[in-house]
Amino acid sequence: MDKFNLSMKGLDELFSSQEMRDEEKLAKIREIPLSEIDMFPGHPFKVLDNEDMQHLAESISIHGVVTPATVRQKPNGRYELISGHRRKRACELAGLETLRCEIVDMSDDEATILMVESNLHRSVILPSEKAFSYKMRLEAIKRQGQRTTSTCTPVVYKSSGVKSVSLIGEETGESREQIRRYIRLTELIPPLLNLADSGALKLRPAVELSYIDKENQELIANSGIVPSYAQAQKLREQYDEYGCIDTDILAEKKTASKPRKLSLDGSLRKFIPPTVKDNELEDYIRKALEAYSKDNKE
Repeated sequence: MDKFNLSMKGLDELFSSQEMRDEEKLAKIREIPLSEIDMFPGHPFKVLDNEDMQHLAESISIHGVVTPATVRQKPNGRYELISGHRRKRACELAGLETLRCEIVDMSDDEATILMVESNLHRSVILPSEKAFSYKMRLEAIKRQGQRTTSTCTPVVYKSSGVKSVSLIGEETGESREQIRRYIRLTELIPPLLNLADSGALKLRPAVELSYIDKENQELIANSGIVPSYAQAQKLREQYDEYGCIDTDILAEKKTASKPRKLSLDGSLRKFIPPTVKDNELEDYIRKALEAYSKDNKE
């Protein structure tokens, strides 16, 4: 019989209509002065005053903030911004004094998880942003020991390192190894991290350099040379063995990668026009697959 005992709260939730729930949510949405809203501590995503931001500011000046930002109230009465850092900045640029917000009640870890999840939908995410957001998300999962689905149903989740990384992988589409690589970037000094964000320093060599201490990383950054993967491996091996590095490694000529040559056997080559040369096969096949994919979508 115990399973039929419902609390009053359970009955209220059972018989409440969607309209009532929507009204309750609306009651938590209000205009909050920008001067009372603080950034999320350690927010890893950059808010840039670029062309996209200008378009957002223009849209908000005309239509207002369509999707409310998410905040939680702090003990001192101010508000902490969880989701909506770009919207807040756009309001400032548009000359507005308030931001339309939904006020939620969340723990530190719940707020961290929501902050990261809401920003990972951006079209462009820099390596440094992935690095620190994945790290924050992983630490929050480990502390929390459980997560909440989009329907707010508690889901018990063992927070071992491997399983926590796997969870992030499921949410982001990244492999476990790729997530670990990004998290390693949090060990880089800012100049090297900036090189990774610009694309000059690739992910794999950046990971190798992350195992070298900050002092020796400074030597690498000051050399003015961006290490290749092979050079980064040598620097790490040298550091592991001697505790220091020799930047002469960076002066070594980078080995040029040999162009890949694609070859097909007779059963497949017959589908390719004879005018297409062997060194043009890869480009031809790629374009053919793109056309095929486009036709299927249409």
